[in-house]
Amino acid sequence: MTVSHPPTGSIACARERLIFISAAEPSADQHAADLIRTARAADPTLRFLGIAGPKMVAAGCTSIYDMTQHAAMLLSALGNVSRGVTALNAADQCFRRFGFAAAVLLDSPMLHLPLAGKARAAGIPILYYIAPQLWAWGANRIYKVRHRVDRLAVILPFEEKFFRYQGVDARFVGHPLAERVARNVIDERVVADLRRKGDPLVALLPGSRQHVIESVLPGQIEVAESIAARFPRAVFIVSAARARAAATIRPMIARARAPLHLHEARYDELLRAADLVLVASGTAALEVAFHQKPMIVMYNASRLFYQLIGRWMLHAPFLSLPNILAQREIVPEFMPYYRSTAPIIRTAVDLLESSEKREAMTSDLRTAVEPLRTHCASRETTAMLLDLIRDR
Repeated sequence: MTVSHPPTGSIACARERLIFISAAEPSADQHAADLIRTARAADPTLRFLGIAGPKMVAAGCTSIYDMTQHAAMLLSALGNVSRGVTALNAADQCFRRFGFAAAVLLDSPMLHLPLAGKARAAGIPILYYIAPQLWAWGANRIYKVRHRVDRLAVILPFEEKFFRYQGVDARFVGHPLAERVARNVIDERVVADLRRKGDPLVALLPGSRQHVIESVLPGQIEVAESIAARFPRAVFIVSAARARAAATIRPMIARARAPLHLHEARYDELLRAADLVLVASGTAALEVAFHQKPMIVMYNASRLFYQLIGRWMLHAPFLSLPNILAQREIVPEFMPYYRSTAPIIRTAVDLLESSEKREAMTSDLRTAVEPLRTHCASRETTAMLLDLIRDR
């Protein structure tokens, strides 16, 4: 999409300040939308334009390109190179055409570090929100962050010290998911209805992206079938994040040898009701952690690609967010791939048979996420953005 003029809702256009904003993941789309609303409430002269998903557009952002429908995790992100080039070119056109007061880039370093270079060349100050996970992989990219980013809003407590030690102006702002979970209202009637379906209740969260669902859900179904053989009254509810995901999930669970039901509503009530959660790695695992529910984290990437390239890139001892926060294994994680579901099944049965182990995991999760609840990420990131504009 080519934008011929900057967005404006006012005749007094000279008083408005245009902010470029970019998000490439569905979760970042939500976090960016929250930031846009908070920033515009704090300063009504701000207008947003950029690489934006549907939630950002609903919040008032003009979109020049949407990457969120094609988001990928880990090594699968390499398949988005051509779309990334298109997005970069669209952004570069905007940098040349319009005068931006600042640029806000969220996560996705494969797209946003090159984009930061283009924004820097255009003289635009840059706030990077949700830092590249250089402590996990690609540490050599710190040079690009240091020389292309003016301010870094980090969402994990230990990241502030890590980046400041590397010479980057970083500040911990809290995790954006914390404020969203805090404002959700649980419908206890729905929770009660779900609990009446069976005991134990196991929730399956296979992710929202089609390629993740197709790689993770078959393993989750295998685990569910084995649990059902051990616990005859068990019930399994599969969460579909949106209609497109439901269309992928429905035929997969129809063939299962276990009582699997599709849940197409938001999953706050499902998490409240669940005894155990099988969750695809990503932001959803952190959301389960905020609900303090025992979980098993799964991801099944290409083994060949991981052996050839991935194992040389990944350096963190843990890959799931709950364990990264705790800096130790508090939840079982089977990723970046697994050869068999047998150890996952043993772990799941062990957890369901031991209330003490589930309670210990619940306690560990509560401790791990507590520091994230003490900040409001969108409000503190807005303050950083306004400071950046004033300093300019």
